[in-house]
Parts: sequence; structure tokens; C-alpha cells
Amino acid sequence: MLAQYVFPAKAGLFRIVRHGRRWRSMFDMQETGRYDSAEQALAALREAWPQARLPVSLEEWRYLRQAAAMTHGRDPDEPGERWRMTG
Repeated sequence: MLAQYVFPAKAGLFRIVRHGRRWRSMFDMQETGRYDSAEQALAALREAWPQARLPVSLEEWRYLRQAAAMTHGRDPDEPGERWRMTG
């Protein structure tokens, strides 16, 4: 998974995920739109879910950089054990 902003709310988990040069707005696991900037994605989420009381500024969201957002959580540049291929 790529870099993303995350905000948990009572309604569910809101995310703004970098997707190439664009940003995807997401509610739980459902994509709600694609935008040219993270700020545009935030504005669209705030407009679609006013009852969620999402923060106005992305600075109030949790930012997960690319490596931390990966499921295994290891930075690819970090030294670690390498698995050998058999055969």
C-alpha cells in the first residue's frame, strides 16, 4: 500500500491514499473518488460525510509514509534478513 493519511471516526475509517500522481479518497475499503491533491480529496470527504466531523487540515490526520503503510511494515532500505531462493 502507498503513503496515506488516515482518520478513524465513529462512522468508519477515512483514508486519503496516494495513487501515482493522484490521491484516492476512501471510506473504509471503498474508494469514493480520485483527486489531483490530498486537500481536494479531504474537501470531498468532508462534503460527503459532514456528520463524521473530519478535521479541516491534513495536519490533524495521521500520515503513514509508504514503508510504514506496507503490510509487513519493514522499510525496504533497512538492513534485514534476506531469503535465499532454492533450486
